[in-house]
Amino acid sequence: MITDLDYAMKCIVCYASFLEPELISFKNMPASAQDIPDREELYRDRPVDLNLYQCSGCGLIQFDCSPVSYYKDVIRSGGFSTTMIELRRTQYKKFIESCNLHDKKIIEVGAGQGEFISILREFNVKPFGVEHNRNLIKLANTKGIELEFGFAEDENTRFKDYPFDAFLSFNFLEHQPNPNGMIKCINKNLTEDGVGLITVPYFEYFKEKKVYYEFIRDHIAYYSKDTLRFLFEKNGFNVLEEEVVNRDTLSIIVKKKNREKIDMIIDNYNTLPQEINDLIDIHQKNGKKIALWGASHQGFTIAATAKLNGKIEYIIDSAPFKQGKYAPVSHIPIVSPDYYFENSVDVIIIIAPGFSEEIACIIKERYNKPIVYSLATENLEEIVLYTGDSNGK
Repeated sequence: MITDLDYAMKCIVCYASFLEPELISFKNMPASAQDIPDREELYRDRPVDLNLYQCSGCGLIQFDCSPVSYYKDVIRSGGFSTTMIELRRTQYKKFIESCNLHDKKIIEVGAGQGEFISILREFNVKPFGVEHNRNLIKLANTKGIELEFGFAEDENTRFKDYPFDAFLSFNFLEHQPNPNGMIKCINKNLTEDGVGLITVPYFEYFKEKKVYYEFIRDHIAYYSKDTLRFLFEKNGFNVLEEEVVNRDTLSIIVKKKNREKIDMIIDNYNTLPQEINDLIDIHQKNGKKIALWGASHQGFTIAATAKLNGKIEYIIDSAPFKQGKYAPVSHIPIVSPDYYFENSVDVIIIIAPGFSEEIACIIKERYNKPIVYSLATENLEEIVLYTGDSNGK
């Protein structure tokens, strides 16, 4: 059983502690906005005290209590008003046109009895909806609207007919004790370029108008532009647009963050170790000894991923605190530049981006014409240091 203690003193978005003391403690408040008692139930009706806090991390304003029992259900009475119908038409038109959603799949997460989906049907899109309250789903069915039973629980939850090109969520997020889980779920049910239209009650409006009566336990979180943006960016979205609609409602349009494409890095990871080994094999067949120069993270990574242990003699580095030690994973010994004069090599591969020219000058001035290569980009490059002679070959 979930209790208030499970929610107390910890932010539902970033999990940081609350700033102390509470912003306000509301006394004698309704325990919910929907469980309205009839005459026979009055004896059970009790008020609650609600403590409103601000998160010390992300700044979200929130209550420290558990959610109402029906937080997964969408129960709204304003969905059929002329004002709301016209607002949704205006929002849909702008959203569909600006995000190029004609003939695309759009799902409303928390669809109630489908009142907003019936408006969405007026547009050239493919509407879907998911709702947790089975009675509301039955009401939607009587109007010819099919809704999926379900809830945006977490990132492992998949809706029927996913992926969707876009999603809608109207004044539902503020009820959620796990908004991260809900948004991660939505993210996983969208196409790569998926977008969304979301509305929540606007906390800044409550401040501006100085109205305490807008607070209710059903809404356990009160979002500002900053905290709502933080929530979506934290869970894989960029906020494209923000506006205040219908006096007290914050409306935003979001888009999934693009997954970074690193095909060239992957290709380099798959080919460079073999390129280095091929070069080493050629020189070893000709009886030459090879060393690396650069006991840096780049040198360590190359030595480890190319599996150079046993193929090169040592790694040269000028830093005294590294000398006498061994490269991680490859266990190749690290030596000083002077070690070369006791145990010379024929080939030196410089792996010290940013210092390659400096090291090449040291080799040219002090060493006995070894063959020199440098790795500063995605491929090895031979460095010709000696006039009239290709690295002493």
